[in-house]
Amino acid sequence: MLASSDRFAEAAQTAMLARGEPDLEAGVAAIRDTVRTLGREPGVYRMVDANGDILYIGKARALRSRVATYAQVERLPQRLKRMVALTRGLVVVTTASEAEALLLESQLIKRHRPPFNVLLRDDKSFPFIALNQAHDFPRLAKHRGARQEGVLYFGPFAGAGAVNATLNALQKVFLLRSCTDSFMANRSRPCLLYQIRRCSAPCVGRIDKASYASLVADAKAFLSGRSAEVQARLGAAMQRAAAIRDYERAAVYRDRLKALTYVQGSQAIHAGDSRLDADVIALARDRGVTSVQVFFIRSGQNWGHRAVFPAQASDVAEEEVLSAFLGQFYGELVPPRRILLDRTLADADVLADALSARAGQRVVLAAPRRGRLKALVNQARRNAEDAVARRLAERSTAVTNLARLAELFALPAPPQRIEIYDNSHVMGTNALGAMVVAGPEGFVKGGYRKFNMKPGEVPAGDDFAMMRAMLGRRFRRTLEEDPDGAGADWPDLLLVDGGKGQVSAAVAVLGELGVENVPVVGIAKGPDRNAGREVFHLADGRELTLPPNDPLLFYLQRLRDEAHRFAIGAHRAKRARAMTVSTLDEVPGVGPARKKALLMHFGTTRAVKGASLEDLLNAPGINRATAQAVWAHFHPTNPGRLDE
Repeated sequence: MLASSDRFAEAAQTAMLARGEPDLEAGVAAIRDTVRTLGREPGVYRMVDANGDILYIGKARALRSRVATYAQVERLPQRLKRMVALTRGLVVVTTASEAEALLLESQLIKRHRPPFNVLLRDDKSFPFIALNQAHDFPRLAKHRGARQEGVLYFGPFAGAGAVNATLNALQKVFLLRSCTDSFMANRSRPCLLYQIRRCSAPCVGRIDKASYASLVADAKAFLSGRSAEVQARLGAAMQRAAAIRDYERAAVYRDRLKALTYVQGSQAIHAGDSRLDADVIALARDRGVTSVQVFFIRSGQNWGHRAVFPAQASDVAEEEVLSAFLGQFYGELVPPRRILLDRTLADADVLADALSARAGQRVVLAAPRRGRLKALVNQARRNAEDAVARRLAERSTAVTNLARLAELFALPAPPQRIEIYDNSHVMGTNALGAMVVAGPEGFVKGGYRKFNMKPGEVPAGDDFAMMRAMLGRRFRRTLEEDPDGAGADWPDLLLVDGGKGQVSAAVAVLGELGVENVPVVGIAKGPDRNAGREVFHLADGRELTLPPNDPLLFYLQRLRDEAHRFAIGAHRAKRARAMTVSTLDEVPGVGPARKKALLMHFGTTRAVKGASLEDLLNAPGINRATAQAVWAHFHPTNPGRLDE
């Protein structure tokens, strides 16, 4: 039985089989033709099918020897035999070294996501804590994305929750500001964070630059692993305040010490060495499910852990999966100086050279056999095994739910891709539709889509028209990109939030587009809109209900609620963006920089509108032509002129 983590790969491979004629002899012939032109230098090869689509990307120390192994089909596993049967050509790039080939291979796999490579399914970036040293009063904040000069970064953290919890505690300990530079520049009195003793209020001069710099130094020391020094200084300050009977100040230091202890205690694994910078990585596999567990340890502190489930890995050797994981995982993330593994890899030296080039410093891959580091690896291994056990339990539940779903709605087979649709608006404004996707492994976040409704596109507040517009866009695009219906993104079931009207709208638009064999079911709240009394509306007019405590009902409620959550969140974000739109955006020649200059000088758009031509010209960065344009925009009946 195919593992659930590989069902996406199976769908992609099936799609390729549908588009091309598998022919093992033709594939072997194409490989042998290419082998004759290859040398023994290192490089990267891409196997492509008759349509030019990439099937597989690999690296080699000696291209000729490595590629030739694919012509020996009797030695290949079934997965690679399918790949060779589809292969009609190879694209080869030579490199200066095997380490360079590994880096290029990882980049290409991440970009093209070939259906026969081991793939990382989790593409989320990792958050850091950033400290901008370029400002007189540096700010502690969460950061994702590209790094900037003059900013110190601490991390990575396993997720936003770990960063937020740490930042929340660090505010109590070090009282550093968390507001943006523009917010700070426009304060006339302290905000609430100062009142609750979580900021020192540099915005209004409640702390001088030198004292704030001392807090920054303590924060840097703590985040760099020197928490004992910080704890000792806070303890001594508390004792001094108590000695002179300044009990209020002593209580402040006491609270900061308690917060510092909380941060230290929240580290589930402590490395015991403040100098240790390492990622601890272990792999576990059971019944076709593979999990890689990563613990992030920086300066001896544990910044969380994450379980990753590589796709297309069920019939690939564990060592090969781990090697592929390391290459792709550190494609975006800068590796630490040490990577501790639960096993020794045959290509560890090549990986170390490649990761060293990526990090700009020496990176060591090690598989400790005893002592403190071995204990860290063992704990990562146990977490990987637990993650596999949880995934298997979830898969078993999902398989049961999908089988019952097929029975309830008379589907030909358990659905592998379910799309759930909902929309959100306020009296017809900021209208937006949303689609979420679910499958055997749960929600497929990468498949979520938003459908913005432009003013006038649909009648205000018409939910049925929004449903027609949303489904029309979704399936027209898919029909253009995949007219044969061989792709992996065709749904097996459509769930819409609503009753007969929404179902009729969905069925009508599918019929107009010629889309057949896609069942549509509406989920409507029952009497008094009580959860647990939902009514399911089918396209043929039937109505079904489930017992209030039925696990399948809970599953369908989760699907509906996730679509609702996503739609509401997207709508609120759209509405927030609309609220920040200024009438200055409509002035010709006024871009973001000049808009900011005007608002910083006058304070509000209303003040800009009421300013005279001379006042506008006095604003920093505003020239004569811009001042004239702003005045003319707000005073169309009296454009006026500036004296030369």
